[in-house]
Amino acid sequence: MDPKRELSSIDLGALVTELGRYEGAKVDKAYLYDDDLLRLKLRDFDHGRVELMIEVGDVKRAHAADPEHVADAPGRPPNFAKMLRNRLSGADFAGVTQYEFDRILTFEFEREDENTTLVAELFGQGNVAALDETGEVVGSLSTVRLKSRTVAPGAQYEYPASRLNPLDVSLDAFVRHMNESDTDVVRTLATQLNLGGLYAEEVCSRAGVEKETPIDEADEEVYRALHDALGRIAEQLRSGDIDPRVYEEPLEDSELDDPDADGDRPVVDVTPFPLSEREGLPSVGFDSFNAAVDEYFYRLARDDAAEADAPADASASRPDFEEEIAKQERIIEQQKGAIEGFEEQAETERERAELVYAHYDLVDEVLSTVREARENDVSWDEIEETLETGAERGIAAAEAVVDVDGSAGTVTVELGEDDLAVELEADDGVEVNADRLYREAKRIEEKKAGAEEAIESTRRELEAVKERKAEWEAADEDDGGGSPEDGEDGEGDGDDEPYETDWLSRSSIPIRSPDDWYERFRWFHTSTGYLVIGGRNADQNEELVKKYMGNHDRFFHTQAHGGPVTLLKAAGPSESADPVDFSEETLREAAQFAVSYSSDWKDGRGAGDAYMVEPDQVSKTPESGEYIEKGSFVIRGDRTYFEDVPCRVAVGVQCEPVTRAIGGPPSAITERAATSVTLEPGMYAQNDAAMMVYRTLKERFADQSFVRKVASADRLQEFLPPGGSDLVD
Repeated sequence: MDPKRELSSIDLGALVTELGRYEGAKVDKAYLYDDDLLRLKLRDFDHGRVELMIEVGDVKRAHAADPEHVADAPGRPPNFAKMLRNRLSGADFAGVTQYEFDRILTFEFEREDENTTLVAELFGQGNVAALDETGEVVGSLSTVRLKSRTVAPGAQYEYPASRLNPLDVSLDAFVRHMNESDTDVVRTLATQLNLGGLYAEEVCSRAGVEKETPIDEADEEVYRALHDALGRIAEQLRSGDIDPRVYEEPLEDSELDDPDADGDRPVVDVTPFPLSEREGLPSVGFDSFNAAVDEYFYRLARDDAAEADAPADASASRPDFEEEIAKQERIIEQQKGAIEGFEEQAETERERAELVYAHYDLVDEVLSTVREARENDVSWDEIEETLETGAERGIAAAEAVVDVDGSAGTVTVELGEDDLAVELEADDGVEVNADRLYREAKRIEEKKAGAEEAIESTRRELEAVKERKAEWEAADEDDGGGSPEDGEDGEGDGDDEPYETDWLSRSSIPIRSPDDWYERFRWFHTSTGYLVIGGRNADQNEELVKKYMGNHDRFFHTQAHGGPVTLLKAAGPSESADPVDFSEETLREAAQFAVSYSSDWKDGRGAGDAYMVEPDQVSKTPESGEYIEKGSFVIRGDRTYFEDVPCRVAVGVQCEPVTRAIGGPPSAITERAATSVTLEPGMYAQNDAAMMVYRTLKERFADQSFVRKVASADRLQEFLPPGGSDLVD
């Protein structure tokens, strides 16, 4: 059994109350170990020395530690630790809260001259951010730039999108969320209700519900039992009625009669109360959950160190890499299923909202009828009877109503050709109901973003297992071993062609949306894999040069006035880079990008000239007496010219490894896209050309809904140059 390495949302909820007992403790010093373990040393009047540990690497935890469990201070403190020492030394610990149901803890520190907030993100890649009194990030262990949020010095800190809290959800809302799933009960609790696998299974066990019960077979009795089990767990946490346990690996048969074997087993889990799902495992009880968590992670580190230091045993059996790989792949498939489920739910909510507007008069008549009746003190039962009578008489608005729920104040109608059920708040108007549905679609899409982060983390774990497998096999070959499947000469046939998916013919294409920092600029990847980015306006031109231009990048611009700043990147914004000898093909593609999105295209020219310089040749300082417009720069020194570069772009749909619309020079796009359309300067306005491209691409795919989701006309338009265009093919 793999040991637990991350605290769950329920674990953090139990910890927060206990950590609050240290309010008023003064901070002495901050330490940072290995870039992911933060230690704050505090002094408390009642408890003496307090060691607050926050770890956000492979292990994710936050708790007060026994001083005996704390390693010696590391050497020279890095900048993040120095910054914390400057801001927190002498500050009072003012409390800690959990952000909604997320694995995020917010620690508050107060000092006469300034207050500081530490936000510990114990999910995904993990992070710790220090905020000033205004919520601005002063410093963070990692810089995060996503479409949904940014965590970077100088930016306002943004929490991730809110998640449903399963511990305070009403029964009606619980039933509604469960019914949105098309899988079984335990998977729905784990994903839709955000419980995770272990606690989803625990809720089923406590409720006496079969875990694999299909959702379409779950009735009111099943839902009520599950909701009651959740309520009992929530009450345990609120009241502090906990019985913390550290679980250990079970004893082997040979150890059952060995008194020395007890208490020295590898640990596998720590929980705030005993779990039915852990019955049969030996466990150790503790007076507080904080003490249990501290003991668990102290022993986990000791177990890991012992495993790492164990001498190699030539007779040791080969680790079961295949089982671990299969496990990670199963997790990925489950996560993909959850993501696809979120996409379908969001699409359904948007469709409901659009149907409300499409049947505006009918919906308005239903809502007005119910609202007027309620204002006249007509009971919900009478309203339902009146609507049933109206339906029998053929009144369209009454016929559309399929359910009236007085306890929730809602009316459900069926709309559209497929009779899609739409639940309406009776007290609200048409616009408010539609807006609520749109907001629900957005909330579900934000949940999808969290699931996508999780799947990336799992993929990294899978790659790590594969690397360990390769290292093991390489070491085995060095020792004279070999695979029994190899031929006598040890060589493969070398004739296997890489498998290519026919994306256009697939009836369903899973969406794997990226969230890259550069997507707000114009961008493409060259055929050799380098990133090229360009400004969309003067502000972005300024930003690219001041913030994103590295020492080994290349700066491109057109001879014609009105072109974007174009950077050929040698590395990402937070990565160190070495000098790069870019190929001629790469440079020509960057030049074509600069020309195609310039005034050359807008003016209808079929080609243009561009030049390239080194970053140190680009300056914002004009000559004496001259003036430089915003978004413009002075170029000094020799230039490398690219003449008669064709004005052409290709726009297409990428399906692997991510799904999205892409655009840029044809030589870079056609190989990367499943299909694409090439354009040149012409007569059709930008929005009209985008719609033509969209229709052309959509017709090529069997899964046309996929194109609508990832490459709609407005998304394709972002890749079209300003001015008129014609489709070449």
